Amino acid sequence: MAKRYGGKFSPEGGGSGDDQQPRGQFHGARVEPAGARANILFLPAIPLVFLSLNDGAIGMTIGLLAAGLLTAAAFLLREGLRAEAAFNARRTARRPVFPRKIFASALTGVGVALAAYRTEYLDAETAAQASVLAPILFGVVASALHSVSFGLDPMKDKGMEGIDTFQQDRVARVVEDAETHLSEMTDAIKRAGDRRIEARVERFQDTARDLFRTVEEDPRDLAGARKYLTVYLQGARDATVKFADVYARTQDAQALADYSALLDDLEQNFAARTRKMLLDDRSDLTVEIDVLRERLQREGVRLD
Repeated sequence: MAKRYGGKFSPEGGGSGDDQQPRGQFHGARVEPAGARANILFLPAIPLVFLSLNDGAIGMTIGLLAAGLLTAAAFLLREGLRAEAAFNARRTARRPVFPRKIFASALTGVGVALAAYRTEYLDAETAAQASVLAPILFGVVASALHSVSFGLDPMKDKGMEGIDTFQQDRVARVVEDAETHLSEMTDAIKRAGDRRIEARVERFQDTARDLFRTVEEDPRDLAGARKYLTVYLQGARDATVKFADVYARTQDAQALADYSALLDDLEQNFAARTRKMLLDDRSDLTVEIDVLRERLQREGVRLD
């Protein structure tokens, strides 16, 4: 007798629409913002250092100073690109206090100007004959091209209207401590030497960061999420450290199973807390809408 095929993913399957599918290993993965085009700026300082070693005291000093400024500019650019990516990834964020990319452009211009002046100084018969106009022009052009290529830092806050900055600062401190716990978990689990469990820890960390972002967007949720960001994450970090030490020595399959089950429980609880906070936010919105409707009706405005 023919039997209709059915399953979880069939149109008439019995799977619930609310089932949470497990995250893939690369869920939430992002491209490194400081890629090759930023890292390649570390290279010009290298030949400049070697070319300056035999140029005498003044030439060597100018060359080494220019190389140091170019290297510092590359470091600032890399950090600025990462800060900008974090700014863009969040719905609410403050502008960077220290504009790294702008300072990187300025240091690049100064470094190029010094490198050009070194060449002018070496080609001139006397120091008085060394021209400063050409190095200045080279530096201005280099700084402008750097700014055009990589852009400027975010200059305005994003999504901060109506948010209590004092509460936002409290949330930032708590989230910073929570990120420290996650970093310590990452460092500890590497000692286990098992790439699969490392990927499992990364998936839990993605779930935890979803909670972080939810609290950052609405600081009122901090009271309900504080124990997740402090007590539970600290416990997860301690458990990870102990598991990594035991598993690195014994390769105990039972310890691996127990630790995996702990991560499953933690991930489910963190995800449930995030969903609850989002539902509470939606309930607050519904209350605001209902109150506004009642006021309009009392004013004689008809709402169909």
